[in-house]
Amino acid sequence: MMFRDRHDAGRRLAARLERFRDRQPLVLALPRGGVAVGFEIAAALKAPLDLVLVRKIGAPEMGELAIGAIVDGDPPEPVIDDAIVAELAVPRSYIDKEAARQAAENQRRRKLYFKDRLPVPVAGRTALMVDDGIATGATMRAALLATRRRKPARLVLAVPVAPAATLERLGAEVDEIVCLETPEDFYAIGQFYADFHQMSDEEVIALLDRAARTA
Repeated sequence: MMFRDRHDAGRRLAARLERFRDRQPLVLALPRGGVAVGFEIAAALKAPLDLVLVRKIGAPEMGELAIGAIVDGDPPEPVIDDAIVAELAVPRSYIDKEAARQAAENQRRRKLYFKDRLPVPVAGRTALMVDDGIATGATMRAALLATRRRKPARLVLAVPVAPAATLERLGAEVDEIVCLETPEDFYAIGQFYADFHQMSDEEVIALLDRAARTA
């Protein structure tokens, strides 16, 4: 299956999620690409649209190696890979300092995207975690773990496309997975979209504003 763009993928995914309409759905999108997918799902289900902002915590002197992540919230939720931290003997002081720095960046981005609108409470709702696709799943796993701690009634991972092996790894973190395509030949998410342009902050803000007006 080839999607025309993220909006097309979102509309197709929304049709599979219709059964959640009367179960207090809340659409949680990972920016930036997930916002266009989430916008269509929120519109179809008449549900609020919010974001889950995730920042990687990199290892000392090896910033590309993730030792965890910080997920925005009140308070921010750290998700730490204890095994890697122990193997590298990363000091707690470093983790706390880096987590605070990345939490501040999440806060800056939330203010940019939402201005003064408050996050939608997750507790007791059906949380639909959405992105435009998943490759390795590291960022998504952090988002799911942090969201689970906020006590949704049900946590559903909903994506247009992802490798079956990745979904299997994430299965333990959710109550249900809804995925339209699990192709064997998976190289990059963009290969399944005719239009997979890099979304700008301006596009994200416009979609969030439209969603807020119609919620």
